[in-house]
Amino acid sequence: MEVVRLRQVSKRYGRREILADVDLQVNAGELVALVGANGSGKSTVLKLMVGLSRPSAGSVQRNAGVVSYVPDVFASHDRLSASAYLRHMGRIRGLSTRTAQARAHELLDRLALSGGADTPMRKLSKGNAQKVALAQALLRQPELLVLDEPWAGLDATAHTTLRELLTETAAQGAAVAFTEHSAQVVRSTATRVCEIEHGRLTALTHQASLTEISMVPGAEIDWSRYPDVVEVRPHEAGVTLMVPTGRHDATLLTALQHGWSVTTVRQVRSE
Repeated sequence: MEVVRLRQVSKRYGRREILADVDLQVNAGELVALVGANGSGKSTVLKLMVGLSRPSAGSVQRNAGVVSYVPDVFASHDRLSASAYLRHMGRIRGLSTRTAQARAHELLDRLALSGGADTPMRKLSKGNAQKVALAQALLRQPELLVLDEPWAGLDATAHTTLRELLTETAAQGAAVAFTEHSAQVVRSTATRVCEIEHGRLTALTHQASLTEISMVPGAEIDWSRYPDVVEVRPHEAGVTLMVPTGRHDATLLTALQHGWSVTTVRQVRSE
């Protein structure tokens, strides 16, 4: 189901053209990554999606009741704790105090907010303020979730948690769109990638399929240093690697040469 659609959208500020003839549709269940250089117009597209900006030409249609947005810079509240801020935001969005409090603590626990939920907002680092920003966007299940560089400033553990949260949100029927510079994050999260160059949508591609390789360790290997490995998932029996299909043979060969035992190999995402 189409959740948001930009039809031949252009955006100007005075004589400066930011976007030109952008046509983009995001459907329920999709995770769409917008990539491109700084100043290419990615953030402007996100603001148009959620209604924070209006097109100079063209149209934007949203079929979403609950819309959540995480900006690239989060203006945190000086006087409130993280928990109090999220409880307040939950009430604004129609949740009961108890439900808002429980959901806030659940999200902050998953994101591992340093200092805990009662930490005053003014004392939060940039990375921890970002965790609160992400939590406020997910207090209610959104139908459209839009995030501008949401991984910026997050620690490694929160990187993984955020990817899980976005995947879960899409699986529950939301359309998710985000900007990101890291190719590894894009490959491991997005189901579709849109490239914007000089204000124009120049590429619209589906993600290549990924192959999941589960193995029992042999000689020590730091798989995170291998460029073809998108994700490393340690577990009790060993490790599971996510590798782009078509480039997984080299990973398997490396594993076998170092005495690793391969238990399963399966494709997990189709074109």
